[in-house]
Amino acid sequence: MRGLFIGRREANVRRMTVSPSPAPGAPLILVGAGLASALIAQRLSHGGNGPPIIMLEGSQAPFGEHTWSFHLADVSGEDMAWLEPMVAQRWAGQSVRFRDHRRDIASAYASLTSQSVAGVIAGLPNIHLWPGARVAQIHPDRVVLESGEIVAGSCVIDARGYQPSEALALGYQKFVGLEVETEAPHGLVNPIIMDASVDQLDGYRFVYVLPFSPTRLLIEDTRYSDGGALDLVELGEAVSNYAASQGWRIREVVREEHGVLPIALAHDAERFWAERPRDVPQAGMRAALFHPTTGYSLPEAVRVANLVGANWPIGSVALAEKIRRHALERHRQQGFYRLLNRMLFRAARPDRRHLVLQRFYKLPKPLIERFYAGRTSMGDIVRILTGKPPVPIHRALLCLREAPLLRPEKN
Repeated sequence: MRGLFIGRREANVRRMTVSPSPAPGAPLILVGAGLASALIAQRLSHGGNGPPIIMLEGSQAPFGEHTWSFHLADVSGEDMAWLEPMVAQRWAGQSVRFRDHRRDIASAYASLTSQSVAGVIAGLPNIHLWPGARVAQIHPDRVVLESGEIVAGSCVIDARGYQPSEALALGYQKFVGLEVETEAPHGLVNPIIMDASVDQLDGYRFVYVLPFSPTRLLIEDTRYSDGGALDLVELGEAVSNYAASQGWRIREVVREEHGVLPIALAHDAERFWAERPRDVPQAGMRAALFHPTTGYSLPEAVRVANLVGANWPIGSVALAEKIRRHALERHRQQGFYRLLNRMLFRAARPDRRHLVLQRFYKLPKPLIERFYAGRTSMGDIVRILTGKPPVPIHRALLCLREAPLLRPEKN
C-alpha cells in the first residue's frame, strides 16, 4: 500500500486567499474516498501524467467495505479501458429467479470491490490519500480540516455521500451481505442478480449472489422497503438461511457489508440544487446521481468522471455549474424511473411488489440492458407499460404526479 497514505507534513498544506482561477500545479482535492472520487481519480490518472490529487477521507477506512457492480452494457468500450484495472471480477451472464419465472440472461456483468479500488488508487503516484481527515469547511480553492489545517487546491469536489433533502421523496433499498467460503464447491458460474423466489418480507425482498471463486460467494439479502431501518441480525440470519436452503454449507464468513440506498420516488431537482453551493462541485450520491430504481451508482459516476476528464483543468466554480447542468438533464431523463418507483412503492401492495419485477424480466434483453444503463427509450417505455399492469389502475393513477410526495418548501 506504499504511496496510498501520506503524513500531514508531506502534503501541500498552506494558507491561501480565494483565487478566481486555479493556481498552477495546485492539486485537485476530492473530499470523500468512495466510488465517485475513485473514478474521477482513475479517469484523470489513466495513461499517466495525471494531475496531483489529494483525497480526504474522514474515516480510517477509505472506500469502506463495498461491492459496486454494473452491467458491461452500462459503459462504453472507451470507459472500460480506464475502468478495467479496478474490476475485481466479471462474468459472461446473469440469472433472475421468481416463483413463476426463471431466466438466464447472456448479459455480461462485473464488480468492483473496496479492495480492488484501493489497490488501483495505491498504485497511482499522483494520488495522496488522507484517512482520518475530518472536514470542517469546504471552499472552492481549499478545505479546512477540524484540526485547523488548510489544504489548498486548484479545484475541490465534494463527494462525501448522500445528504438528505426534502426535495427528494424516497423509498429504501437496504441490504446485508456476507462474503463466505463454502465447504464444497457451490456450483454457480454466473451471478444471481435477483432471486425473488424467497418469502416476501418488509416490502419487495430478493437475494443477490455473486460467485467469486468455486467456494467463495457474496450473498446479500435485499429489501425494497418503505422505511430505512436496517436489522443487521435479522438480515444476516436470512443470508445464512438462504445459503442452507441452496445446500451451501458455510465454512467461514470472510467479511460483511451492509447499506441503505435511496430509491427516488419524487425529486424537485431545481429545489435540490438550490440547496447546494454554486461554487463547489458535488459528485456521486452527494449530487443525487444514482439510478432511481436500481440504486446502482457506477454508471452515473462514470458519466461524471468523464465530464471532469473532458474539461480538465477546470476551477471549482466552472465545474460546479457543469455538473449541476448535467444533473438537471439526468433528472429530466429519469422521470420514467421515478414513476415506476411510485408504482412499486405506492400502487403495489408490499406483498405483490415482486410481480412488477417478474413482469419486467420477461421483456427483451436489450430493453433490460438499456434500463440498467439509464438509457431507456420511448419505445422501451411503451413496451414496459403495454399490457395488463400488475398494480390496480385506480392506485396507479394516483401515482402519476411527483409533487404530492414532496413536502411543501419551508418559508
